[in-house]
Amino acid sequence: MTILVTGAAGFIGSYVCKALQARGEKIIGLDNFNDYYDPQLKRDRVKAICPDVEIYEIDLVDREKINQLFATHKPTQVIHLAAQAGVRYSITNPNVYADSNLTGFTNMLEACRHNGVKHLVYASSSSVYGGNAKPPFSEDQSVNQPLSFYAATKAANELMAHSYSHLYQLPCTGLRFFTVYGAWGRPDMAPVLFSRAVLAGRSIDVFNYGKMRRDFTHVNDIVAGVLGALGSPSEETAAHRIFNLGNHTPVELEHFIAVIENTAGQKAEKNYKEMQAGDMVETMADTSRAKAAFGFEPGITIEQGLPEVVAWCRTYFGDNA
Repeated sequence: MTILVTGAAGFIGSYVCKALQARGEKIIGLDNFNDYYDPQLKRDRVKAICPDVEIYEIDLVDREKINQLFATHKPTQVIHLAAQAGVRYSITNPNVYADSNLTGFTNMLEACRHNGVKHLVYASSSSVYGGNAKPPFSEDQSVNQPLSFYAATKAANELMAHSYSHLYQLPCTGLRFFTVYGAWGRPDMAPVLFSRAVLAGRSIDVFNYGKMRRDFTHVNDIVAGVLGALGSPSEETAAHRIFNLGNHTPVELEHFIAVIENTAGQKAEKNYKEMQAGDMVETMADTSRAKAAFGFEPGITIEQGLPEVVAWCRTYFGDNA
């Protein structure tokens, strides 16, 4: 059995590949190494975390190459993490999201359908909860008011997967990730962005005047959830399921910054600003469904996890933090 991991050079994808390798799985990776952020960081991440994984440099919109990859390697399970990420970038670059997250996801669904894939696990996002969600966010809540085009594409992915599960008996599991962080994380997200700025003595922009709460979830907890979902019973039932993967413990933004300051040994210079378009004031995952289905139980706090982010930023970026 072969497992295909898309977005294998990405933050979550590289850790998933490492975990699958550690338990002896046969895996192949796919990534387009795009320039949304420095592709060299992605290559360095692969070298540090999952150097032995064979990663094919293919774009999701290249249907012919996707089909060739499936025909050659015949993956039996797919963990689809590749997507154009970022809430704010989607406001100014919507076509990139339509290509990767809609057309690309369609290509992946079609490849799974025509090649006998037994289980497709794919990344959704907590951003789908949008304007009408009330914390804690439950999978039973409506997700029809996305606040960004990125969120809209992720909600669309869930509907697309549901239709393929219904029409073609393709078992699909969607995972709504809540603000994932850790060493080798995305440089456009607050954990790395703030850590680098504080280390270098640069100011940070604090939106909504700091009155925000996020359900920060360590990448190791997320990986445990991804592998748990992959091995849970959906393979036999051909159902489409949705699970939250979060820490279930929202953190005040000001406390989050304070942990970085304490670790870095210096204070942050804060630029307080109004709320940004597309953002949500608070996220909080109800993870009871994932716990019941495959024992998901995150345990890493930001006091434990953030220092490793700061340490990695100090080591990797050095004086250029």
